[in-house]
Amino acid sequence: MRELVFFLEERSAAAMLEGLLPKLLPDDVVPRYITFEGKQDLEGQLVRRLRGYRNPNALFVVMRDQDAQPNCKAIKRKLERLCTQAGRPGVLIRIACKELEAFYLADLDAVERGLGITGIAAQQATRKFRDPERLNSAKEELRRLTNHRYQPVEGSRAIGPCLDPENGRSRSFRNLVAGIRRLVGGHAEGNTEA
Repeated sequence: MRELVFFLEERSAAAMLEGLLPKLLPDDVVPRYITFEGKQDLEGQLVRRLRGYRNPNALFVVMRDQDAQPNCKAIKRKLERLCTQAGRPGVLIRIACKELEAFYLADLDAVERGLGITGIAAQQATRKFRDPERLNSAKEELRRLTNHRYQPVEGSRAIGPCLDPENGRSRSFRNLVAGIRRLVGGHAEGNTEA
């Protein structure tokens, strides 16, 4: 069995992936989640944790939010340097622009179904939700939209299985899905997109 090992800045990302990955992974790939207490913890431990992973059949993904940092490419270059320092230069790196919750705002049907709230999906056509990666705080917008029913870990666990892997409204979600598919398909990953 091959492993697809995710290094994630927070538990909510793992909760989302647990629901999404069954739609993307072949039966011979087992996902593993290594979560950290934020991006500084992730970056501080990444070299040691990558270097110490012993399964020769493991494939790796590092994922974190862009948050308020202006340049996601600079974040990606920093993570690439850390992976190279760990002796693993081929790691798939994905940055959620600007927050993980932008993935959800790009798929309001998934939010509606996952959280059991009606009337949200109809708002997808509004300018704000056609390109949710432009929002300064997708997490706050999602909380407001759901009348504070969205909580990061529980909400991600509920919404993840409802996400449409073909949804293209979030560029970083689209790049995450495409990168995972290429990685488990055995193709070389070119880490050029955020």
